[in-house]
Amino acid sequence: MSRCVVVGAGAREHALAQTLASRHDVVVTPGNAGIAAQGIACSAAGATELDADLFVIGPEQPLVDGLADTLRAQGKSVLGPGVDGARLEGSKAYMKEFLNAAGVPTAAYGSFSDETRALEFLATMSAPYVIKTDGLAAGKGVLVTNDLDEARADVLDKLRGSSFGAAGSTVVIEEGLAGEECSLLFLCDGTRATPLVAAQDFKRVGDGDRGANTGGMGAYAPMAAMDSRAVTEITATMVEPTMRELRRRGIDFRGVLYAGLMLTKDGPRLLEYNVRFGDPETEVLAPLYGDRLYELLERAANGDLRGVDTTTSGCAVTVVLAAHGYPQHPRAGDVISGLGPDGQLAHALEGVSIFHAGTRHGEHGDFMTAGGRVVAVTGVAHSVALARRRAYEGVSLVTFEGQVARTDIAAAAL
Repeated sequence: MSRCVVVGAGAREHALAQTLASRHDVVVTPGNAGIAAQGIACSAAGATELDADLFVIGPEQPLVDGLADTLRAQGKSVLGPGVDGARLEGSKAYMKEFLNAAGVPTAAYGSFSDETRALEFLATMSAPYVIKTDGLAAGKGVLVTNDLDEARADVLDKLRGSSFGAAGSTVVIEEGLAGEECSLLFLCDGTRATPLVAAQDFKRVGDGDRGANTGGMGAYAPMAAMDSRAVTEITATMVEPTMRELRRRGIDFRGVLYAGLMLTKDGPRLLEYNVRFGDPETEVLAPLYGDRLYELLERAANGDLRGVDTTTSGCAVTVVLAAHGYPQHPRAGDVISGLGPDGQLAHALEGVSIFHAGTRHGEHGDFMTAGGRVVAVTGVAHSVALARRRAYEGVSLVTFEGQVARTDIAAAAL
């Protein structure tokens, strides 16, 4: 039995830990109340103080801060890029420059730290307007609007530091693209990039993709619109050129390269790269890979993905339950009903798992809300329809005051 350390504290890390723990010894640092309640070890010690056969770094901030470099310097096997590779997510302006250098098809853009030049460029664009803060903003640093005045105000808010502080000192203004969004995650071993099953996530807080942008309100996989031919095209036109450019810059990228795509009428376009597992995409992907997940992650970390098989059978749907006021002003402290002492459904349902994102234990041993996204409810089955039905049956059993959830996750896939 191998030992694995998972770094992080959200539903993504819960999904990874639960899947890996079926066959391996898992420690999560720092973990969360739901992970610990399930009997998976959580540690207050930092990753550098722990020992394991494999380290899997979940969130983007530790990657940007150089945790993978520190662990590798200690001789550890790590899934996650170093600082040089993490810059693809740490700076959107750098990422866009990188994409141009690599010849990857993406939206037209401008990058600015000067207010006047930014507003002048914005005036040349057509709606919808896409305004992104350059640095990390927990998945919430993007405004998409058809209102030019709102776009202008957002540019000024970000550049003046009132939106995201130092992360917004540079803004990227992009051409708005129309089409269906797709999340295609690749395991990378420094040389090769191997696609996982395509997923679709749902960023807007409300049904019908209305309301504010969020970190993600749900996901499903596999995505029907992404057949093997489409995946092969994206790999050849986007990801392989990216890997070549990484090598040209002397970057040994071992980890997850998350391609956020827009499937436009003119073909796929890359919206952005993330350099880690997506959230909530991991909550559908990890259960689908099950017992095979550890080997895939280990082989990527050790630089040898030759001949791996990343196909899967089955389907998964995840629905996120968020706190009252999410994403702008989420409320904490509401009691959650429907969860047993192990943090899973008090009334077990076949094929349903609960992954904790923002919970804590209350005075009486129950769970309480403690974050914007509270739990992710995942259903797994042989079809999207059944997986979706199972996920929403689980959602119906978990309640807390003011909870926010979409009712249309994966509905169009039916």
